[in-house]
Parts: sequence; C-alpha cells; structure tokens
Amino acid sequence: MGAFELKHEDGKARAGILHTAHGDIPTPIFMPVGTVGSVKAIAPDDLAEIGAPIILGNTYHLYLRPGHELVRRHGGLHGFASWPGAILTDSGGFQVFSLSGLRRIQEEGVEFRSHIDGSKHLFTPEKVLEIERALNSDVMMVLDECVPYGADYHYTEKSLALTTRWAQRALKAYPAGTAPNLIFGITQGGFFKDLRTRSIEEICSLDFDGFAIGGLSVGESKPEMYELLDHAAGQLPRDKARYLMGVGTPLDIVTGISMGVDMFDCVLPTRNARNGTLYTSVGKVNIKGAKYADDDSPLDPCCNCYTCRTFSRAYLRHLYVSKELLSFRLNSLHNLTYFLSLVRGARKAILEGTFADYKAHIESLYPEEVAMAQGTC
Repeated sequence: MGAFELKHEDGKARAGILHTAHGDIPTPIFMPVGTVGSVKAIAPDDLAEIGAPIILGNTYHLYLRPGHELVRRHGGLHGFASWPGAILTDSGGFQVFSLSGLRRIQEEGVEFRSHIDGSKHLFTPEKVLEIERALNSDVMMVLDECVPYGADYHYTEKSLALTTRWAQRALKAYPAGTAPNLIFGITQGGFFKDLRTRSIEEICSLDFDGFAIGGLSVGESKPEMYELLDHAAGQLPRDKARYLMGVGTPLDIVTGISMGVDMFDCVLPTRNARNGTLYTSVGKVNIKGAKYADDDSPLDPCCNCYTCRTFSRAYLRHLYVSKELLSFRLNSLHNLTYFLSLVRGARKAILEGTFADYKAHIESLYPEEVAMAQGTC
C-alpha cells in the first residue's frame, strides 16, 4: 500500500487518506502552521481538542534556532514539542529565497546569512533532508527554488531545471521508502503554463511519496493564481497526495479542493486571529468593532469550540481592545477550528457527492473575495 489512498472523487475534488508514521490523515486537510515547533498561542492539547491530525514546522527556523541536532537529542520534533500527531516540515527554501540580498544561489545549493545573527550557512538538497531527518518529520519537503512573481521566462526555465536537479540529488541521498519519513517533491514553473507542465513531468517522474505545487500566492492576482492552479493540479499523479503550499483563505481552500488539491497550509487563521479577524459560519467577523461591545451572543452559534461555547462576543472584543494575551489564544483556537471544520465539511460533501453545493455555500459567505477571484472588482 502506498502512502496515499484515494477513497472517492466528486468531479475533480478528492477524498483520501495519507498514511504517516504518526497516524492516518484524512484529506482534504488543512495543516496549522507551527513555524518554530509551536502554533502561535496554541498548546498541543488545544490542537488535539480541535482534531488537528497534522501540523507544519519550518526547517529554516528550526535549523537556526534551537538547531536540529538539539531537537534530535530531545526525541525529534514530536518529543521536543510534545506533539503526538503528524508533522510536515517545509524545506526552508521559501524563507531562504525571501532573504533576497542575504543569499546566493548556486548549483551546490543556497548560501545564505542568518536573519538572526548574520552567520553564513549553506543549504544543499542533501543537507535539508539531513536536517528534516533529525527533526523526524513525517513528511519532508525537498529543497527547491521559489521563483519570484514577475520573473522572466529564461530565468524561470533555468530555475526549474535547477529544482529538478536538486530533487534528483535529494532522492539519491535519501531514497523514498528507506525510512518512515515520507518525501514530497515540489513542482515549480512560475507563471508560464508550458514550464509548469515541464516541471510536473520532470518532478513527477521521480519516486516521491507525494507532490506539491509551489510558487503560488507570491504577489499575483487571484485570477492568475487560480488559472495556474487549475492548470497544474490535474496533471499531478492521481495516486499521490497533492499539496498546495502556503495558500489558504477559505475561498482558496475550497477552490483548490475543487481543482483536485488534497493538502493546504497557511498562517492566515492564526495571524488574522491576532489581528481580530475571525471566520464564522456567517462570514468574517471583525471583533474589534464597537457593535460587539455589548453583544452577549457567542462568536459563532454553529461552532462548538471552547471559545464559542464559553465566551461572548463582548468579552472577546474586550480582550482584544485591552490587548490581553488571552485574546490571541481564544481567537486562534476558533479560527483553526473553523479551518479544520471547513476541510472536514468538504470531505463529507465529496463522499456524499454534494461538493458543488458545499463550495457554492462557502462562496456565498465571501462575496468580495469571489469578485476578486473573478476579476470583477
């Protein structure tokens, strides 16, 4: 049996199971982001209560601080962070490439200076997987180059070829199936459809356990992103998990699912929670609004999270305007519950053959975002 089982399809939308060393992951799935081994303001028991089966960690940040060898000595990231569920670690490539003037790309890998103390480091395809093996993540992403939006055809083509060579080196150093850690390849190609297709053909010819679509949500418009996503997603192997990296409004997620994507991650639910923007069954709520100052109703009467079953909108607003740290936890707990409920609802709809209706309902909650995606505003 492979790492991924496809259970049902409704149009292009898919329901499946990703098998990992720390549990089976029902897909579609949203992965809360725990960059440095912690989902901001949220404890592991919070994650367990809301039913998060997998979280994401960041190789770049954990390598710099506290260091992967220290994490290894403390039982890997699961032991170090006391998290019993599955963990996916990205390669750190996006963070390295976002350093711009602090890094230099070469055939061997990427030389960069730490944003913490300016020290010099080199990430190679082999080194990145060595770090991730020390972290003992269940899903390890390989090193790739994330091409900036606006890059020309020639640069994008060269970058694509380099990403393929790095992927080949990564698998040669750590062949798939030689350890319980799964290895995912990353397709690139910028904003050129023929290069996207070429990258998919090259990366998907390699023996990875799953495949990601990288290089989206890097400054392009929503119509551009959705057009490229639809072009790429259906070309990925049917029998492997498909992961859209770093993309994640509710509309993005249901749209991605409708195009055949299985896995998502984004900092948006926790970041927006800290800024007072909350997602509910009736759309977004800006809890800092004065109209909630005396509102005794729950944030979302259709939500059963600790926040919604315990506190009023008035109290949540009070915490936010008072800059109380509890606001971060309660708001983040709710938003993550919403995002996990969103993908669970999508899975249920796919299995029942009603995904189109489910997607239309979610779209009705975000009319402004739908208009942006359609290029009508």
